[in-house]
Amino acid sequence: MDTENQEELNQTNKALAWSFWEALDHGGIQNAASILDDACSPDVVFHGPEPIGEMRGASSYIERYLAPLCESFSDLRRETFLFFAGQSNGRVDGDATKDGHHWVTATGNLHGTFSKDFLGIPACGEPVSIRWGEFLRFEDGQIMESYFLVDIVDLIEQAGFDVLPTPRGAPGLYPGPAANDGVLHQSAPAGVSIESLDHIRSFIFDGLNAFDQDELSSMGMADWFHPDVRWYGPGGIGACLSFQEFEDLHQAPWLVAFPDRSVQDLDALFAEGAFSGAPGWAGVKATHTGTYLEVPATGASIEFNGLDWWKRDGDTYVENWVFVDMVHLFAQFGVDLLARIPQQLN
Repeated sequence: MDTENQEELNQTNKALAWSFWEALDHGGIQNAASILDDACSPDVVFHGPEPIGEMRGASSYIERYLAPLCESFSDLRRETFLFFAGQSNGRVDGDATKDGHHWVTATGNLHGTFSKDFLGIPACGEPVSIRWGEFLRFEDGQIMESYFLVDIVDLIEQAGFDVLPTPRGAPGLYPGPAANDGVLHQSAPAGVSIESLDHIRSFIFDGLNAFDQDELSSMGMADWFHPDVRWYGPGGIGACLSFQEFEDLHQAPWLVAFPDRSVQDLDALFAEGAFSGAPGWAGVKATHTGTYLEVPATGASIEFNGLDWWKRDGDTYVENWVFVDMVHLFAQFGVDLLARIPQQLN
């Protein structure tokens, strides 16, 4: 597809995605079925966080996720601070002919009052902000597939429970871009988008996969991240507000626990303007050979489900928003994080 047609399709898909989320926000749960039927393929697949998991078809999505969410947070208001689209090239080998799908992504916070238990998390009756992120795959004007996460561990922390050790990074930080420039309703310059996609591919498949399982410097992260990078990690990990904090508080403990981790083919990887993003269910694989957040090494083969968004400034990343499905991760250690909540109630 030529650049002009790609930009037109991006704009069309962004309008459809924005309208879809707006309709869900304002239509009420009683209208959700018709909204989903209008926007989605009958064969749509939603990949959600544990313990929700994969849902096939709109009715399953409503029953297992949307209805419980709306019942627990009746006054939800969506805040979106990243929103962009693109054509994917997320394979390690760079073969776009085996990818090339068209996507729209967004992330931000859902603000509301936690008035009814959700996924086994006791309601606190207080205002909360739920971190959310989603990637929608479009084909012929319909949503074919969704990868989405809500930060369950961060919500548990807001409800007053500690199912993981105190985060090494700063807890509770998930802001939008400092320049307030992440919602791209208008097309970004095509040349910048192409450069950003090339850059993020090099970062992920050359930089992140270069670790020699000994020295952090082998990854060359200092060449990719600005010294003052803002790295907004998930609940249980926290935010790192400089490259030094990123190395000390997140990267070093992560690589001690998972030294052989490697990025696989991603479900999508695309860019628009200075922003790029990727969903990856089993997007990273590793062996749990070191203690992580007080869980001793299990020797288990681990698959990480996550979402990432980056903002590039020249040759370095200045902001990075990161979701890891921590409930799914710890389940692979044999640890049920949600089961830790009743222990604190007794």
